[in-house]
Amino acid sequence: MRLFETRPDDDGLPGPERRIAMLVLVLGTLMAVIDTTMINIALPSIARDLRIAPSRAVWVLSLFQIVCAATLLLFASLSELLSRRRLYIAGLTLFTLASWGASLSGSLETLLLFRALQGLGAAATLSIGPSLYRMIFPTRLLGAAMGMSALVVAAGYASGPTLGGLVLSVVDWPWLFAMNVPLGGAALFLAWRALPAEPRRRGGFDMFGAMFSATMLASFFLAMDTVGHGGSGQKIAVLLAVSGVTMWLFVWRQRRASHPLLPLSLFDEPRFTLAVMVSGLAFVGQGLAFVALSFLYQQEMGLSPLQTAWLFTPWPLTIMLTAPLAGRLADRVNPTALSTLGLVLLLTGLVSLALLETESGVVDSLWRTALCGLGFGLFQAPNNREMMSNVPKARSANASGMMSTVRTVGQSLGVALVGVFLAASLGSVQASLWLGCAALSGAVAISLRRIPLSLAPPRDAASQRPSPRSD
Repeated sequence: MRLFETRPDDDGLPGPERRIAMLVLVLGTLMAVIDTTMINIALPSIARDLRIAPSRAVWVLSLFQIVCAATLLLFASLSELLSRRRLYIAGLTLFTLASWGASLSGSLETLLLFRALQGLGAAATLSIGPSLYRMIFPTRLLGAAMGMSALVVAAGYASGPTLGGLVLSVVDWPWLFAMNVPLGGAALFLAWRALPAEPRRRGGFDMFGAMFSATMLASFFLAMDTVGHGGSGQKIAVLLAVSGVTMWLFVWRQRRASHPLLPLSLFDEPRFTLAVMVSGLAFVGQGLAFVALSFLYQQEMGLSPLQTAWLFTPWPLTIMLTAPLAGRLADRVNPTALSTLGLVLLLTGLVSLALLETESGVVDSLWRTALCGLGFGLFQAPNNREMMSNVPKARSANASGMMSTVRTVGQSLGVALVGVFLAASLGSVQASLWLGCAALSGAVAISLRRIPLSLAPPRDAASQRPSPRSD
């Protein structure tokens, strides 16, 4: 396989070690992504068994997402002090042990505690995953590696609900958490063996920046969660105000800290900055579409939850098929032009869904969602390559954390926009898809602006082969 070919002038790991290290990243990502989508299916069972209201059971999912999102930047910066190898292993260990604890929980409070710990473990691994791909693979194969990463995430989202349903048809919900224990053990064994060591940065840690960052993101996601559950406008306004103030304090701190949590010099490179902006808008559109289509299919088209799940399948399935090819192409052709083409196809697909008649048949819906998946698959891996290749390797962990945070914030904002649209009775659910089209139109406009910049010679920093393990 081309991903594991070794050339004399390659940076990154040799082919055989590269294969094992990639397996570690695949297992870690799949556990974190599938865990989120599987638990959606189990919430009614959890509410029944723990004798709690369904509204309280939703916190089993929400708390995991809030903790994970709020600590992504923190762990990306912390990896420079601990080394990415140590942090990834620690994150895997915490996630695996917390999964075991969640499987033994007999009350909501205990389950929420272990879900919060799972969120911390997932954040530690997801925050530095893309930067580890850059460390493990040679620069010439970075696009292909990003394509494989996108495939793994899409596979997790696509298989999670089905896997959760199959498990729950045979055993009770605690087994959904228990499944992570043997997988986590295998990933830890391979991680100790294969993940490369690296020099650790000397110096302090931006504790105030970490506090401001966590408060900023946690209050933002709590506000989005409140919007999604129809909470009071006053509470939403207070949470957004807290998020806005701490964001200002965070930026102020980053300009003065000797070792900032998120070095603002990353944004001196316009290609990185524009890629971040495009990614955020694209995930707003995707997050909005996923929620709006669920309501459209079930409430306005009268389809069952199972039929709705099947209508969603072409989206992640097409990403799985397209992303690896797009990643390989991004190593050979202009990745910015390729990701822009993907955005245009994604926008076209979402416009076609917004124009979908409620009397339309299943086939008429399937090709439209497949077109969206094709566009997103062509967009994601080349755009991720653009982000990771336009920062120095020494800053790749920070860029990785930024990439994960932007993805999570974008998706949550898209979900919240649907909630606002429905709460304000601004029209039919289908009409809310035009909000996603507007976000994607902005992404296309920005992406077209960056094509001339991408024609200049790349400024990818040269790198050295990772050092032998010393820890």
